[in-house]
Amino acid sequence: MPQRSFSRSRGDVGNILSMEHVNVTVPDQALATFFYVNGLGFTRDPYIDFGPFNVWVNVGRQQFHLPTAPPQVLRGRVGVVVPQIDSLIERLSRVSKRLRDTNFHFNPRKNWVDITCPWGNQIRCHAPGNFGNLQLGIPYVEFTVCPGMSAGIGRFYEHVMGCRTTVQKNSVMVSIGQQQQLRFTENKKINSEYDGHHIAIYVANFSGPHNFLAKGGLVTEESDQHQYRFQKIVDPDNGDVMFEIEHEVRSLFHPMYERHLINRNASQSFFDYQRGRDMFVPSKSTS
Repeated sequence: MPQRSFSRSRGDVGNILSMEHVNVTVPDQALATFFYVNGLGFTRDPYIDFGPFNVWVNVGRQQFHLPTAPPQVLRGRVGVVVPQIDSLIERLSRVSKRLRDTNFHFNPRKNWVDITCPWGNQIRCHAPGNFGNLQLGIPYVEFTVCPGMSAGIGRFYEHVMGCRTTVQKNSVMVSIGQQQQLRFTENKKINSEYDGHHIAIYVANFSGPHNFLAKGGLVTEESDQHQYRFQKIVDPDNGDVMFEIEHEVRSLFHPMYERHLINRNASQSFFDYQRGRDMFVPSKSTS
């Protein structure tokens, strides 16, 4: 019997195994909950309670963290997959009246819905089928960077963070785990100065990136045994700063690693309630 041939590199995932959350501060917890839970249909974390000072919102296996502070605006957009685009548009239409005096806006396109949060953050919601079998979650975060920076950013994630990268003419894509990405796209009109928002990632090789970052004075916080932070992405060839976005780097021994997140069925309501449909359950029909 002849031996079958396989591309084993297709099973490689790189050192960053997952991106767990996106953190942006908001000035109004009630309004943030109204937008992210009532409008987008996500789920407020039922177990982690910060009172009126922070809210964690579950999106499949990822989260938005929304502490109270002057608003931060991510320089780019967050990509999200939602189970039903039509239901999303209905919810957004219902909340639009209360959000009319904010930056809130939504624009349905052919294959996605572009949404602006009340404070200006851009969220692009896709239907299932565009990112493997993902039906609810955050498959990518896309950052806008200055022209000429993408190649150096790619070298940083490849040589320092140990990731698989795809560099194109004016962009670089960093693969995370099975079906997540960080995207960096060059644009002359970069949105604004960096204001401190961050992402959280889990890495298999925890000490390797730390050694490089610490040697260059780039570690901004030694949080604890299982977490550190850095902000500047530098070209490892020359040390030049390419971009700034704080990374909350966690080891696989972090107590939050692979924590189970509860997600509700956003289409369930009091008016058309059906017993047994409270939780989000992925459809078996999506390949």
